[in-house]
Amino acid sequence: MSIDAFFQDIDARWPDVDAIKIPLRLIGATALMLQADYERGTKDSDVFETEAITAIKPRLLALAGAGTPLHQKHRMYLDVVGNGVPFLPGASVWHPQVELNRSLRKFEIAVLDVVDVVVTKLKRFHSNDQSDVQAMIERGLVPHDRLLSRFLSAVDHFQYDARAEEELPRYVRNLNRVERDMLGVPETAIELPE
Repeated sequence: MSIDAFFQDIDARWPDVDAIKIPLRLIGATALMLQADYERGTKDSDVFETEAITAIKPRLLALAGAGTPLHQKHRMYLDVVGNGVPFLPGASVWHPQVELNRSLRKFEIAVLDVVDVVVTKLKRFHSNDQSDVQAMIERGLVPHDRLLSRFLSAVDHFQYDARAEEELPRYVRNLNRVERDMLGVPETAIELPE
């Protein structure tokens, strides 16, 4: 499976040619695979919904969403993740994919920083999320101090959400599990906002 080939195919089939490339911001496992020597089976490539994506979302999913010919060809499809869904630090860090972007005429790919992806995975923390986090830690890409500061930034960003009171304690437990079981450091006691 080649992530680059998937996005090059989307780019080649996209009908519009604007003066400015359309930004695609990738989160999740695809973002990790484009930044690290890491590969695992994934069926979807999560695109973070921005204003630019909202305007073209139906056409983008019709071209490269689940069940499309591109999905069948590459065994991967695009999924657009709503702005309020991921547990993201404030002022998330995005890295342009310079080499891939040179081969694209209509889109520009940026990926969420590895540590910020790890923070987002603490929300759901299913088996694939745990494997992704473990793999990034094994590659030395998740320093504890940076993980903690980005997690606290996400807490600050999320604390006014209606779901915060119910969900934040679970995210803290997931962080503590990563600290204890994967990083081998003491769990951080985090005082959540009232």
